[in-house]
Amino acid sequence: MVNTEVVNHVIIWSDVFDILLPYLIGNRGSRMTTTTAVQQSLLEARYGAAQQKPDNLIWTPQVEALMSHKSIRTFLPDSLPDGAIETMVAAAQSASNSSALNQWSLVAITDSVLKQRISDAVAHSVPVDRIPWIEEAPALLLWVADLSRGAELTQDAGKEAVTLDYLDAFLMASIDTALAAQNAAIAAESLGLGIVYLGVMRNISKALAEIINLPQHSFVAFGMAVGIPDASRTSRIRPRPAQPMVLHYNHYEQGRYRAYLDDYEAACQAFRTSQRMSSKSWAGAVVESATSMDYMGGRENLRSTVQMRGFKLK
Repeated sequence: MVNTEVVNHVIIWSDVFDILLPYLIGNRGSRMTTTTAVQQSLLEARYGAAQQKPDNLIWTPQVEALMSHKSIRTFLPDSLPDGAIETMVAAAQSASNSSALNQWSLVAITDSVLKQRISDAVAHSVPVDRIPWIEEAPALLLWVADLSRGAELTQDAGKEAVTLDYLDAFLMASIDTALAAQNAAIAAESLGLGIVYLGVMRNISKALAEIINLPQHSFVAFGMAVGIPDASRTSRIRPRPAQPMVLHYNHYEQGRYRAYLDDYEAACQAFRTSQRMSSKSWAGAVVESATSMDYMGGRENLRSTVQMRGFKLK
């Protein structure tokens, strides 16, 4: 009698070997040459022409996919494929989460009237007429840091949820929400979809909680527009700083980033020029975000809103 469990494992590992083979045989295969060209292109896009680039990356198909990420702000009017949101949620649920407490939820806005209502609310909080990608995307995903289930279950048990009053509980739920969302984003991109995160949802956090009927001890940490990218209007990969600006071994080296700043500014400016964006330095954008209350867009009131949602932040 054939052991089907063994056969299944052989089939699975055979598939894995087929995927990894080009990376194991080095330069002996033509596929490796093609892949190397792709990898170099990804490095150029991610770090720009002038910046130092890592030369010892361990390339896998997953790493290539991650290096290919870019925010998408232009979408086709097509609906999402059936099962796309459920696939993203399955990926999100596969992310690490604190003590397996499952302290996040997702509200998927697919109703066009409701999405327009949220977009209109956002429009009043930003110094531009609209944020069109909210309206263009067929789905607006609202990622919720959600302690409401824990609060209810604790109340059902006749006990007081004392730890939920502390800052760490809020941070833990928010971090888990972000981890889940990033897994979902990677899954979406593997399906040929595009995403862009929407921190602007915190501009309208109080109104948004009412619009989608959030319970106490829950809070929309951010949104995510998802849809099929419009290739005729899509953007390029945005460069990131050279790794020595952000990577420290054993001890933090304050100020080391300054030695790499000029090259990063050059990469940022080249990107902005290619996208026909106005000239603006990265350092200038950082300073503006730290000094302009216009950048806050209502988020200066976030603490009080979060506390109204039941988070005491002790």
